[in-house]
Amino acid sequence: MIHSGTLRAGDKVPSVRRASEQHGVSVTTVVQAYLLLEDRGLIEARPKSGFYVRAQMHHPVPAPEISRPPSAVTAVSVGGLQSRLFQATRLPGVISFGNAAPAPELLPAEKLNRILASVSRRAGNRGVSYAMPPGALSLRREIARRLMDAGSRLSPNDIITTSGGTEALILCLRALTSPGDIVAVESPTYFGVLHVFEALKLRAVEIPMHPDTGMDLDALEKVLQKQKIAACVAVPNFNNPLGSLMPDANKERLVRMLAQRDVPLIEDDIFGELYYGEHRPRVAQSYDEHQNVILYGSFSKTLAPGYRVGWVAPGRYHEKIQTLKLISTLATATLPELAIAEFLATGGYDHYLRTARRTYQGLVERVSNTIATHFPQPVKITQPKGGFLLWVELPPTVDALKLDDLALEEKISIAPGPMFSAKQGFRNFIRISCANAWTPKIEKALIRLGALVKRLM
Repeated sequence: MIHSGTLRAGDKVPSVRRASEQHGVSVTTVVQAYLLLEDRGLIEARPKSGFYVRAQMHHPVPAPEISRPPSAVTAVSVGGLQSRLFQATRLPGVISFGNAAPAPELLPAEKLNRILASVSRRAGNRGVSYAMPPGALSLRREIARRLMDAGSRLSPNDIITTSGGTEALILCLRALTSPGDIVAVESPTYFGVLHVFEALKLRAVEIPMHPDTGMDLDALEKVLQKQKIAACVAVPNFNNPLGSLMPDANKERLVRMLAQRDVPLIEDDIFGELYYGEHRPRVAQSYDEHQNVILYGSFSKTLAPGYRVGWVAPGRYHEKIQTLKLISTLATATLPELAIAEFLATGGYDHYLRTARRTYQGLVERVSNTIATHFPQPVKITQPKGGFLLWVELPPTVDALKLDDLALEEKISIAPGPMFSAKQGFRNFIRISCANAWTPKIEKALIRLGALVKRLM
């Protein structure tokens, strides 16, 4: 029924008891058959819900090759491209594949609203007071508890709450660098990181990235031998835009390599909770023996972008970063901190994440299938191990910026590749966000985008 198309991706298969009655076999036989189908990747079990058909990559395509950015140090200039993307997402009727934020309908908004209202009533005067750095203890305690699953041994006192992940990154770079300093960074990397570099007048040296295993550590080592590097910014768990996952041995080598040269590592773990595998991946910080790693994250990609709640574990730079927090935004908003802390403490976050991981994995597979089917060849697509982003390599003659212009005329927003490079490389790449609920309108927009790609060939 699956192969014939009777049951499509996301459809619920008959319950074990119903299948037993339909086929005249025992319940045990049906359970064994369903487990076999699950092992083959055809169906998936959902807690307290039953079995569902998994999206399949019917048209497998290769992933992009390891990136080869120029090794020269460069100034950064991407701010104009970022502003253009965010302006596009505000236009009425635009279908956004460019904005890497979950669609509101995929988030537990109703539950969070109830918790926020309840917390507001119970907080009294505390709710309208500053949660001075390091921030609400209840939230810091929950963050430290969750990081235990990632191999970390941080305590609540090691953590400072921030107004989102971007502020955490800015605080880190302000603490570690001065204008003109050189920072090692992944290529491609999230354009928000590059925008911060530009604002702080930092120079970048781009490190090649493998679409599966992340940063090329041999290339980084060569850079460290030649250049005076003030810091290294990396996303070992599910890089944006690649979705790559650095192996644990590489994380340990990365931490050791940087510590030997006294180069701080700024580790972004914003997508770390959105893994597709059995276990939450370790953070590189878990291998840190010298407090040389600054770890940060936020709840913007997993729970509530509008709450603007993030955190940073500054290691030996704790006092300096806490002071910088005081003179920048003073404090993180109190009520959102308390609401998220309660959602985590009561188990609501874990329950939501179990569903979210399956949802995003299914959406990534559906979008991959649609691109593989409807985009002109040759096309290459990453196969992320977590998160909800795809990095797509288009035919060599296709200019992603021109594609962006054509797509916006059709009310389709994408993130063109040059945004993800300090030198505005990756001219024939685009990043596609899969964080929209799947609808015929989404599918039609992807098919139309494929037609626009063909027009540019």
